[in-house]
Amino acid sequence: MYKVIGVMSGTSLDGIDVAYCVFIPRKNAILNQIVAAETIPYPDEWRQRLTALTGENAQSFCLTHHDYGHYIGGVVRDFMARYKVNPDFIACHGHTVFHQPTMRMTAQIGHGAAIVAETGIPVVTDFRSLDVALGGQGAPLVPIGDKVLFAKYDYCLNLGGFVNVSYDYEGKRIAYDICPCNTVLNFLAAKAGSSYDDGGGLARDGKLDEKLLQKLNSLSFYGLTPPKSLGMEWVTQNIMPLLEKSRLDLKDLMRTFTEHIAMQIGAAVRHKLPSRMLITGGGAYNTFLIERLKAHIGQGIVIPGKLLIDYKEALIFAYLGVLRMEQQPNTLGTVTGARRDSCGGAVYMS
Repeated sequence: MYKVIGVMSGTSLDGIDVAYCVFIPRKNAILNQIVAAETIPYPDEWRQRLTALTGENAQSFCLTHHDYGHYIGGVVRDFMARYKVNPDFIACHGHTVFHQPTMRMTAQIGHGAAIVAETGIPVVTDFRSLDVALGGQGAPLVPIGDKVLFAKYDYCLNLGGFVNVSYDYEGKRIAYDICPCNTVLNFLAAKAGSSYDDGGGLARDGKLDEKLLQKLNSLSFYGLTPPKSLGMEWVTQNIMPLLEKSRLDLKDLMRTFTEHIAMQIGAAVRHKLPSRMLITGGGAYNTFLIERLKAHIGQGIVIPGKLLIDYKEALIFAYLGVLRMEQQPNTLGTVTGARRDSCGGAVYMS
């Protein structure tokens, strides 16, 4: 049995997800449970610092990498005390600042040594770098967890900062980023003075703009075959200019982009319908987005309880840490495009 704390920070900068998870091996299965979990919101100082980091110099990047590790360590230490848990180790994704796999480069900050120094617990971190070095996209990493822990579903769909999907096809696990999601919707909601569009209410009140929708759906990324992944750089270069040039009302922008998300998901899963689709991530609470998704793919959508919606990625990174400690493959080359499967993650011992 492994007791692991999984730590995840998404591109939407909602906060740090911390989940204390238990894994028990059984024949042909891994029993798993999220025992306790919490999202610790970022203070304004850290949200601003992380947002601005891509434009800073190398010294600022290194300082932030170490400072953020100490910050994560303090968050996890307080979580351990609050819930009276004592994990075997911590599996930390860190926070993605740069992700350009075509240049063989990816960077998730949050130094493992700093986390160990704050918690006294071994840490597995930097899960993506080995795969990128092997020619892979370094993303998505959750499919092996989807395949083992959620095998009863045809699709596992995560509606986070980006939409990513995972499924078996012709004997292989396929997974990739479909399109942006909350990175754009939250950006637009912020213009209305909200951190997010509660239930999709703003989008529901808007009007669909067919011209903008066509431009969004025509972006070349959507014509690429997997493996493929997205980062904020792509959103900045390709999505934001289209939104800015449209001059639409804010609600109309949100309505149109919500339809874009639903249409791109529908196109991605059309080959395997009807199906059972597990949906997690913050977008699972966007009732209007779920309605539009049902309109494009029909029934079969399964939305689980709050713990799994909010902390599935933290759970799976905890499981990736288990595989790393067992020296078993935790990254699938068929998913990322790497030359081979690999066992990614740097281990820092206490």
